[in-house]
Amino acid sequence: MRATLLRLLALLLACLTLAACEAPPPDPTVRFTGSTMGTSYDLKLVPAPGQTVPADFGNRVEALLARINRQMSTYDPDSELSRFNRNPSTDWVAVSPELQRIVAETLRIGELSGGAFDITVGPLVNLWGFGPEPRRDQIPSDAAIAAARERVGYWRLHVRAEPPALKKDRADLYVDLSAAAKGYGVDQLAALVDETGIGDYLVSIGGEIRARGKNGRGQPWTIAIEKPTPGQRTVERLIRIGNHSVSTSGNYRNFFEQDGQRYSHIIDPRTGRPVPQTLASVTVVSDRSMVADATATALLAAGPELGFQLASEHHLAAFFVLINPDGFQERFTPGFEPYLVSERP
Repeated sequence: MRATLLRLLALLLACLTLAACEAPPPDPTVRFTGSTMGTSYDLKLVPAPGQTVPADFGNRVEALLARINRQMSTYDPDSELSRFNRNPSTDWVAVSPELQRIVAETLRIGELSGGAFDITVGPLVNLWGFGPEPRRDQIPSDAAIAAARERVGYWRLHVRAEPPALKKDRADLYVDLSAAAKGYGVDQLAALVDETGIGDYLVSIGGEIRARGKNGRGQPWTIAIEKPTPGQRTVERLIRIGNHSVSTSGNYRNFFEQDGQRYSHIIDPRTGRPVPQTLASVTVVSDRSMVADATATALLAAGPELGFQLASEHHLAAFFVLINPDGFQERFTPGFEPYLVSERP
């Protein structure tokens, strides 16, 4: 009897040891990474059992991103947008349906923000050294700012759906879609993934993110909102966005300092100057990445009071990180609260 018990205990111990030594199931995530729009892209696809990623999927990703750059880049002198900016005509100029749609959406957001977001702000961005022209870390003169502001005004740009076309009131109007193009690219990549039938994925271009389903461990995608501290990569809050997009706009990465004052790349078209250093970052969750991308920039440019008011009035899911003498202060709309992870990092 005792020998039998000992054999059973030995067998049980062997089974427990074998179970403990079993390797966890392999992570099915398939990843695609590369460079685009002056930054990087990252796709994480989680095929279901029996699903496969098409063999040519990586090539299709590269082709799609190359097409978007040819349409919307201000860094490419031969892009569709660059050619429109150089065009001296003030008549209707035929454009692709894709360019027409993104311009129409960004003009809508510009109107919603009361002009704090303006895709014609390019002359001011370039003047302050944050555009495609060579960087110069110096404060422009008041006269130069005033002259650049004469070329800025989203109301001077018009859009037509059928047939798709753009029209500018001034020949030297300059359109810059950098605050929406990465988000647009994320939306297009997500649509490309949807065509494969894969229902779990995360798509990112330079921090513009769109998620669906769960990650390779079967858990909801968890996204970190960065603490807006220059030179550091730490987490402010964690969020789970479900089947949505998220974008953060901040003034703590791309800036220069002069005489102890920081000047960021987010330019307020209403003043012609970088936004004041009272609002460090704004994070927006939306159904579409392009909307989240442009809206986060709009709310940051609007400032802590008007930006929060706009977000509240339009029922946006927005998270603000303000700067005060004691450090950072969080403020978020009711629509953002469901996405916050309860435990702090």
